[in-house]
Amino acid sequence: MKQKVLIFTVLVILALTAASHVKAQTGDNLQTRDTLKIPGNEKLVILWTSGDRDVALKMVFMYTYNAKKYKWWDDLTLLVWGPSAKLLSEDKELQDYIVKLIESGVAVEACKGCADMYGVSGKLEELGVNVYYTGKVLTDYIKEGRNILSL
Repeated sequence: MKQKVLIFTVLVILALTAASHVKAQTGDNLQTRDTLKIPGNEKLVILWTSGDRDVALKMVFMYTYNAKKYKWWDDLTLLVWGPSAKLLSEDKELQDYIVKLIESGVAVEACKGCADMYGVSGKLEELGVNVYYTGKVLTDYIKEGRNILSL
């Protein structure tokens, strides 16, 4: 029951977030931008902590990819933290999807402290994930006014 309530809550948040931030959905002009010049309300950090594969495939990755593809946000970061780091290091389909996200221009970062605890920092780096200590970085993202979607 708790899981159903959590999934429902996440879907409601997703729907509200997507509805309020949908932009023109055409064009493939993916430019590198100076993120300091982008207002905080146009930045999204997806904080992926869940070790649940279905959450990864059917919410985190699907939303992240489409948010980038359709330019729903000017600045998009996927932060891999905790059990999600272990899951990513073990699942080939998720690894292929992460590479797809990186190639689409999503900034993919992982907490080095968490990844080290699971012994997967090297594996994540091989995938192209930027692995470093992110506690202060997440704090700065929040203080800067970025939107945070935590799953």
